[in-house]
Amino acid sequence: MALIAMVSAKGSPGTTTAALACTLSWFQRTVLAECDPAGGDVRAGYLSGLQVPTIGLLPLAVAELRGQTGAEFPQQLVDLDSQQPGHRLLLPGLTDPVQATSLAGSWGRLADFFSSLESIEPAYDVIADCGRLTTSTPPWPLLHRADLVLLVIRATSLRTISPAVPAVARLRQELTTHARGAGSLAAVLVGSEYPAREVEKRLQVPVLGELPIDVRAAGVLSDGGRLSGKEALLRAAVSLEADVRRHVATYRTSLMTSVEARRG
Repeated sequence: MALIAMVSAKGSPGTTTAALACTLSWFQRTVLAECDPAGGDVRAGYLSGLQVPTIGLLPLAVAELRGQTGAEFPQQLVDLDSQQPGHRLLLPGLTDPVQATSLAGSWGRLADFFSSLESIEPAYDVIADCGRLTTSTPPWPLLHRADLVLLVIRATSLRTISPAVPAVARLRQELTTHARGAGSLAAVLVGSEYPAREVEKRLQVPVLGELPIDVRAAGVLSDGGRLSGKEALLRAAVSLEADVRRHVATYRTSLMTSVEARRG
């Protein structure tokens, strides 16, 4: 597995919380890359009790322009796990939304670099928190190159699900036009009050899993504190990993089959 992009339709469905929960609980070495053009939240939230230097996405993009992405990348990371150093890492995001315009030409090359991290030793998966599609500057090249685009939907009422309908339509059009088809698109539900099959039927995308509304764990991930590792949110995130890996494997197999069919 390589690059997973998490995105929301609008509002606050818990995309950053979901991405952070997965990063802290998945078995594979994982980098959480805060790619939200509106700015990153983890430094000021979950890591608010620490003095985190001004490192992260923007300095990495500057290094990319000089052709030094690989050498600079380790210097821009924050280790999230003192018990397993180097296993769960954070690439902090922008500190000012104004900075997003300077990244417009770098998203595609950064996405290629993120994808390459599964081939190094040690290998890493990258979870890219891409924020809301309603921003004026979504990181589309990164979404186009992702092995999985995971739309995070707060499914507590029809009102919270309805914004996902146009979001799915836009994502499907973008991925079909500029990427390798819409097979990379799936959803994860937060606080679901509806059966996953019902949401799948309405949106016409597979639902890979459901995350509970775990107020305490979400509060820690949003504002800082200590986790026990036994929280319902983290347990659900662990379960999500296997389904995500199966979806990525199926998508890659379908791509290879399509390429071979065209060659034949």
